[in-house]
Amino acid sequence: MLLELTLCCHRRNPLPCSCVSVPGTMSVFRSGLLVLTAPLSALSLRFVPILASASRIVEDTLYIHLQPGLSLTGSSQPGSTYVPATPEVYSLINKLYADAGAHSHLDVRVLLTNIRNQSLTQQSLSSVQNLSHPPEVILTDFQTSDGGQYNPVKQRLERYATSCYSCRPNLISVLLYPDYEPMMDQSELPPWEPGLDGGALRSYSDVVVGGTFDRLHNAHKILLSACCLLAENRLLVGVSDKDLLENKMLKELIQPYEHRVEKLCEFLVDVKPSLRYDIVPLVDPYGPSITDPDLECIVVSEETRKGGVAVNKKRLENVMPLKLT
Repeated sequence: MLLELTLCCHRRNPLPCSCVSVPGTMSVFRSGLLVLTAPLSALSLRFVPILASASRIVEDTLYIHLQPGLSLTGSSQPGSTYVPATPEVYSLINKLYADAGAHSHLDVRVLLTNIRNQSLTQQSLSSVQNLSHPPEVILTDFQTSDGGQYNPVKQRLERYATSCYSCRPNLISVLLYPDYEPMMDQSELPPWEPGLDGGALRSYSDVVVGGTFDRLHNAHKILLSACCLLAENRLLVGVSDKDLLENKMLKELIQPYEHRVEKLCEFLVDVKPSLRYDIVPLVDPYGPSITDPDLECIVVSEETRKGGVAVNKKRLENVMPLKLT
């Protein structure tokens, strides 16, 4: 049974002087990790000021780790726990990438290692994940009551980050204090609790997606993130090549197949390394999506929906039952 899932992709704030010395608006670190701790109910309203603050500090790759409800105060060291993969969480990831479009110099990557279907996972993460661009700086939206850079909190943040991801030596940590609107007062927000935002997304063993994936941008990342959230075991990615590029506008500017695949692999392994990735060239509109009996879900955007319908029609001809949704 092959399920077709259609995705619709959506298309201020100085850092306190006590945080780090940032001359003008110049970014000072090539890579960073942003740990978001606010309740899910607050995050969508806060992305714009948070990303604006982070963009003044990081100039290239910004990894984002969602851990709503994380506290960096108290006597015990917090650990990373799994966040249920719900429609609300996916919508937040979608909006995060959309809002990140205002900062074209940033290569934003929302890490999905700790975002999973609850029925598939344990409650805590135990291994350190390697990243292709190890962070030089750790940022967080967690705030102290005095609005300063409280050392014990920063130390817990650094220990938390290094328990989850590979980071550069001499790691720097910064508590962001974006200029939130008054309606975003954290004390008035309800705490986030797992399971209050509805059921988890349905997951599938093997998922397929196709595209050109030229100069990987945020709309691509939204599509690929959906694939990673839905897939339990394998993601098959068809990348357009040769004859399929003939009718593309400005086809001569499309990056070579090998380069597109390299960037695609780097992104996928960063955001969800537990999956098996099969990346294959597409020289016709169908590729292995019409013959692979293990595929359960094909993920399409509005632009590629017609192709998804054609794939499902071919699968019917091959006596492989499917379901359209």
